Amino acid sequence: MDDELNTRLKPLRERIDEIDAQLIALLNQRAAVALEVGEVKKHFNAPVFRPEREQQVIARLQDMSEGPLASEHISAIWREIMAASRALEKTIKAAYLGPVGTYSEQAMHEYFGQSIEGLPCPSIDEVFRSVEAGAAEFGVVPVENSTEGAVSRTLDLLLQTQLTIGGELALPIHHNLLTQNGDLAGVTRVCAHAQALAQCQRWLATNAPHLERQAVSSNAEAARMAAEDPTVAAIAGDRAATHYGLQVAYAQIQDDPHNRTRFVMIGKERTGVSGHDQTSLIVSVANEPGAVFKLLEPLARHSVSMTRFESRPARVGTWEYYFYIDVEGHRDDPSVAAALVELGEKAAFLKILGSYPRAR
Repeated sequence: MDDELNTRLKPLRERIDEIDAQLIALLNQRAAVALEVGEVKKHFNAPVFRPEREQQVIARLQDMSEGPLASEHISAIWREIMAASRALEKTIKAAYLGPVGTYSEQAMHEYFGQSIEGLPCPSIDEVFRSVEAGAAEFGVVPVENSTEGAVSRTLDLLLQTQLTIGGELALPIHHNLLTQNGDLAGVTRVCAHAQALAQCQRWLATNAPHLERQAVSSNAEAARMAAEDPTVAAIAGDRAATHYGLQVAYAQIQDDPHNRTRFVMIGKERTGVSGHDQTSLIVSVANEPGAVFKLLEPLARHSVSMTRFESRPARVGTWEYYFYIDVEGHRDDPSVAAALVELGEKAAFLKILGSYPRAR
């Protein structure tokens, strides 16, 4: 059986080895050209990372492919190829909500690739501050969850900052209940970020109602606490379990099996047109009848689709609000540009947070 299996596999493996040799030669050729691109960018002081260009490369390859590789596999492979090429030009640093093992860290690696230096921060505020101060070129922050809605602190900081949104990622969130030994014997409390506790509240009420619930700064911080205290269980992902040496007591305890968190990438550079873009805005209007309708009318007239509409109290007056809006298209697209001009004339306040490639 083994001899026959090896006989049939031998020529296929030899063919794979031949293809791998061709691939490594081509990848090194590509890297050499990428270094030349880097030299040109240095001459013109252009940014190393251009998310719109990388989006275009991946989309073109996905369209070219006839299988059997799926589109998501092509995206994952080329994301790492381009990340490795960027690292040859310059090591890029991105700040994220830490410590190591958070979903924010996972989102950072899925968006930028593994060849990036992470800067874990104790709070979302510190992520913004690190990028503003130049300690990191980019920041990765959660902006909304499919179960719990908007991340309020991120929205408030986007209003205040001079940074711009340059990209987004929708990350599937799979929560595990983690302990030192993989069971709940002796465990008296469960720790997690407040959003994670809310996303698992039905499961906890049904399966672990005796556990005290304690909100902490992040799920990875909860995992760190559980690694030091056998009476603590943590809600966190696989990355945190591996990093802190914890065992899974119960897997995927989130109430919504399709639970996702949307992350945005913040930085100082504006992102160009990719052809599959989104623009994020903050607006406010005078407190008068029909004000919101008048505000949004230019979007409809210029055929600009609105994909998100979120309100937040302005905190500067009675019953005044800021509206966080996402629209399809780039701010440099003619229809979007025309709508934004009219929007600026009608709004009491308008801030363009950024135009960037939409998550696929």
